[in-house]
Amino acid sequence: MKLRTLLALLVVFLVSLIVSVSCTRSEQVSSPSTPNTTPVTSAPIKLGLNIWAGFFPWQVAKEEKLFEANKVNVDLKWFDAYLDSINALRAGQLDANGQTLNDVISSVAAGSDQVIVLAIDNSTGSDKIIAREGINSVAELKGKKVAAEEGTVDHFLLLLGLKQAGLTQADIQFRPLETGAAAAAFVAGQVDAVGVFAPFTTKALSRPGSKELFSSKDFPGAISDHLVVSRKTLNERPQDIQALVNSWFATLDFMKVNSKKSYEIMARRAGVSIDEYKQFEKGVTLFGLEENLKAFRLGEDMTSLQYAAEEISKFLVSTGLAKQTPDLSKLFDERFVKAYAAKQKT
Repeated sequence: MKLRTLLALLVVFLVSLIVSVSCTRSEQVSSPSTPNTTPVTSAPIKLGLNIWAGFFPWQVAKEEKLFEANKVNVDLKWFDAYLDSINALRAGQLDANGQTLNDVISSVAAGSDQVIVLAIDNSTGSDKIIAREGINSVAELKGKKVAAEEGTVDHFLLLLGLKQAGLTQADIQFRPLETGAAAAAFVAGQVDAVGVFAPFTTKALSRPGSKELFSSKDFPGAISDHLVVSRKTLNERPQDIQALVNSWFATLDFMKVNSKKSYEIMARRAGVSIDEYKQFEKGVTLFGLEENLKAFRLGEDMTSLQYAAEEISKFLVSTGLAKQTPDLSKLFDERFVKAYAAKQKT
């Protein structure tokens, strides 16, 4: 009897001790006075990117641990073919992607539920239509072989230029090729003109006698790049989307103060020299906070994302790049940019 009583008391003591230790550890973890040094361990946000000057700052964020500083776990997925990243987001293989406005609209028109949460940049010359020697105007493309990656930004740019010259795709011999393959085909003399973006523009212009016919600089606001997320990710992980947006602005701040290191990181990721990278960068205007706030406002020109989306939507349907007019009412979510802006005022 005494033995059983002794054992019972011992069990009570051990249980009390365990509970006490457990509570003490819980208090230590949750105490607001204890610094949060726990690394980010949640499932990573899978962010797709392609080889484009406006997207390379995300590599700076990765290497300088700016994602960790903003408490978000990010897995950068680099794609050689831009269309592959678009398809990966549509298929649910990515949580977010870097995409142009027209490509987002095309995806939404095809049934994909995507949301733009951040304006990354405007192409102001880095997307080009390049022609061989002897072709000196857009009108002279009539009947010629022209390559571009079908359904993507440079196909869109090509159609814009053709329309301005009074032509349509039916007036040329269009060759749908992945961007790198299109540039190679042009250099090899297999096509007469090509639509490509930097750094593939350098390869295309290496063909003797080749020249730029027109570029995104001739169509201000028509080609803008964005951080695009799936509706599912937006609904399930809004705090991580906010951290991604915060990381972008933190990266731009870092780049201003650490220019040399940033150029080294971006040029290495692009596979070019720093001088070459700086040439590519000239055709891209990165969007900071003020540019983002302006872009998300309602307006009546291409600087307003809503206006630009409506105009681009009409064009995509008229040219057959989109089969139907998409619902644009839920395409933009500016709350993350506005939340960051509000935090800067406090």
